[in-house]
Amino acid sequence: MILSKKTRYAMVALARLARDYGKGPVQIKEISEEESIPRSFLENILLELRKMGILGSQLGKSGGYFLLRKPVDVNLAEIIDHFEGTLSLLYCVSEKAYRPCEFCRDETTCQIRKVFKEIHLNTDSILKKATLETLIQR
Repeated sequence: MILSKKTRYAMVALARLARDYGKGPVQIKEISEEESIPRSFLENILLELRKMGILGSQLGKSGGYFLLRKPVDVNLAEIIDHFEGTLSLLYCVSEKAYRPCEFCRDETTCQIRKVFKEIHLNTDSILKKATLETLIQR
C-alpha cells in the first residue's frame, strides 16, 4: 500500500504543529507555505484532524490550529487508519474492511493469510509506537 497525499500531508502538518506544541495556534497560511501544502487541501485535512480530537482551533487574527495532545500521545497508526481506512494488504486480515478471502478454502490453515496477518500486526505495532514526537526528533 502506498500512502495517499492526504495522509502524507496530514503527517507533515501534524509534525509542523508538534514542533510548536505549547506555543499557541499556528495559522493555516503559515503551515501551507512552510510545508508546501496546497491551502485548500490543508484546510480540509486540518478540519478532519480537529473532528478526530487531535487538533484544536482558535478564531481571530492570532488564531489557527494547535495540538490538543502532546506529540508523544499521537501515534501514526491512528492517522493512517483514519485517512487510509486500513493498513492491511489483504481483506481477510483487515479489522476494518474484513471480507472472506475468495482464494482461501480455510482461513485458519491458509499460509498466505498467516504471513500477511503477521505483516499487518507488525506494521500496526511499529506505527503505534511511532508518534509525532518521533517525526520531530533530530
